[in-house]
Amino acid sequence: MNLHRYFAADRPPVETCIVGTGGFGRSFLAQGLRVPKMRARVAVDRDAEIAAAAFRAVGVEPRRIRICTSAVEARAAFAAGDFIAAADLSLVLDLPVEVVVEATGHPEAGARHARLAIEADRHVALVSKEVDSVVGPGLARLAAERGRVVTPVDGDQPSLLIGLISWAETLGLEIVAAGKASEYDFVFDAQTGALSSNGRTIPAPDFASCWALGDRPAAEIVRARAAAAAALPQRAVPDLCELLVVGNATGFHPDQPDLHAPIARIPEVPSLLAERSQGGLIEGTRRLDVFHCLRAPDEASFAGGVFVLVRCTDGESWDMLSEKGHPISRDGSTAMVYLPRHLLGIEAATSVLEAALLGASSGGIAPCPHLDLIARATDDLRAGSMLAMGGHHHTIEGTQAELLPGAPLSAQTPAPFYLAANCRLARDVARGQAITFGDIEIAAGSELLSLRVQQDAAFFGAKADASRVAEVL
Repeated sequence: MNLHRYFAADRPPVETCIVGTGGFGRSFLAQGLRVPKMRARVAVDRDAEIAAAAFRAVGVEPRRIRICTSAVEARAAFAAGDFIAAADLSLVLDLPVEVVVEATGHPEAGARHARLAIEADRHVALVSKEVDSVVGPGLARLAAERGRVVTPVDGDQPSLLIGLISWAETLGLEIVAAGKASEYDFVFDAQTGALSSNGRTIPAPDFASCWALGDRPAAEIVRARAAAAAALPQRAVPDLCELLVVGNATGFHPDQPDLHAPIARIPEVPSLLAERSQGGLIEGTRRLDVFHCLRAPDEASFAGGVFVLVRCTDGESWDMLSEKGHPISRDGSTAMVYLPRHLLGIEAATSVLEAALLGASSGGIAPCPHLDLIARATDDLRAGSMLAMGGHHHTIEGTQAELLPGAPLSAQTPAPFYLAANCRLARDVARGQAITFGDIEIAAGSELLSLRVQQDAAFFGAKADASRVAEVL
C-alpha cells in the first residue's frame, strides 16, 4: 500500500493534542515536529510545567512554549502559532484540534479524557490500554454515534497486530495463532551461563541443555526453559492487556487465561505455538499468545514485534518461502509472518491521520467486549487493603492478571483489572480467588465505572448490580 496515496488530502495538517507526556507522549511530540501532514503543538499533563518540559526536551524553543491556565490563554497562544502546555484537557478542547491522543496510562483520568474528547466531537487515539481494556468497545460506540472514532495507535502492538491479522485474512491465509513478543527479551550467554532480562542477570547453567529445540516435544522444552529461568518474571500484565485489545477487535481468544508465554527463539515460534495435533501447545485456531524472545547476545531481537502463525496450505509455496528465510514449523504445517518493530509515538501518526482524514480506526471495525482482563490473588488479601496500581507495568501487588470471556458487571463476576486498580477491598480475598466487583470499594463518581455500565448495557443488554452501582454513581 502506498501511504502517500492513502493519505492524500489537499488540506492543512491535522492538529492534535497529546494528553500525558511520558515516554510515549514525548516520542509523539518529537515526531510531531517532522510529520508533514500532522501538528503536535498542544500538550496536557497533570502539571502544565511537565508538558512544557516535554516540549523543551524535543527541541521546541522555550520562547514559543506557552503555559496556559485558561481557555482564553490557550486560544490566544494557538492563534499566535505557539506551543501550548496545560494541566487540564478541558482548557484546550475548543481549539481546532481534531484528534486527542490519550497516553496517560491512568485508568480513571484516561476515561475522563476520552469522554471529554468524544463529547467535544474529537477523534480519540487511545494509547492508554488500561482504559481500553475496561471500556474500549463502549468508547468506540459512543464516538461512532457522533461520527467520530476511537482508535488504538500504530506504534503499539495492538494496532500493529490487528493490522497484520486483517492483512492475513484479506489474503485468505488461515490463522492458527497471533500475538507479540513480550516486553523483554531473554538473552543467554553460553560462555558465562548467564541469562538476562529487563536489566536483571541470573546464573542459569542449566539453560544450555535446553537452548536447542531439536526434536524435543514442545511442552517439555517449554517447561525446562521456564524452570531454568524461574528467577525471572515470565508474565507481564501489559502483554495480557494488549492482547485483550486485539481480542476485542478481532474475536480471537487466548488458549488459556494466563497464556502459554513460552521462552522461544524466533525460528521456533511456529513449532511451539502450533496446534497440539501438530506438536505445538495450542488447542484450536485463532488463538492469542505471547512469547519471550530468546536469543544470544549477538543475535537480533524481535523488538517487541507482532506475528501471525498461518497454515501452510500449499507445500511447494511454503518450501520456497522457507528457503528465503521465512520461519516454518518442524513438520512444515505452520509458518510465521511477523513485523519485528513497534516504534511508540514515532509511528503513531498513521493512526492519527487515518482517524482525521478517513474517519477510520486502525483497530477493529466494530470492537466488542469479547474479553475481560481480571486480577487473581496470589496472596491472601485483607479487607481494607489498597489495590494500588504501581510500577512501570501498572501492576497490582499480590495479584496476577488473566484473560476471561467478557461479562457484565455483577457482585459475583470478576472485576476488570483496571477498574479494581487503586480501589480498597471491601472484604478478604483468599489466595487463588479472582477479585470480584463485589469485593472492591470504588470511589464515588467513577468515570470508568459509569462508562463500563453504559458498555454493559449496550453490548450485553444488561444492567449492572443496581445496589453496587448506586453506591458509586
